[in-house]
Amino acid sequence: MEDKLGSGGGVNRLSHFDSGGASRMVDVGGKAVTVRRARASGRVRMRPETLRLIRDRGAAKGDVLEVARLAGIQAAKRTAELIPLCHVVPLEAVAVTFQFIDERTIGIEAEARATARTGVEMEALVATSTAALTIYDMCKSVDRAMVIEGIQLEEKCGGKSGHFVRGD
Repeated sequence: MEDKLGSGGGVNRLSHFDSGGASRMVDVGGKAVTVRRARASGRVRMRPETLRLIRDRGAAKGDVLEVARLAGIQAAKRTAELIPLCHVVPLEAVAVTFQFIDERTIGIEAEARATARTGVEMEALVATSTAALTIYDMCKSVDRAMVIEGIQLEEKCGGKSGHFVRGD
C-alpha cells in the first residue's frame, strides 16, 4: 500500500489524491526551497459609464481600484484558508495592478513571490479573483450586468516544474 503522506505522483496523476482516490495534501518536505513567482490576470467588463465612474474615482463607496488592490493583496495572504489543501506560503511580495483596456474593460494583473518549497500560482489567482469580485461588489449598485472573465495563470517560475509562460 502507498504511503498516504508520500510525495509520489506522475504526469498522469492528480497530486492531491493518493492511489486509492483519497484527498491528501501534497508533501513538499523534499522539495528545494527556491524563489517562486507567479503572475495571473483577469478582466471585468462593464458599461462604459461604470468604467468612467471607476476611472474618475466617483463611486459612492470610494476609490474602487485601491480597495480592490487591497482586497487582492489581503486575499493572497489568506489563500490557504480559502482553497482546500493549499500550503501556507510565506509571501514576500504581492502586487495587484489595473489597466483600462478599452471603454468597457478593466484588466487586472496580480503577481506573488515567495522563497519556499511550493509555488504561488494559487496566491496570484486568488488575488486576481478577489480584486475582480471587489470591483463588482463596489459597483453592483450601478451595473449588475458586469462580467468577470478570463482569470488565468500567465506565468510561473521557480521549482522543479520550471518556467511556464502562457502562449498567445
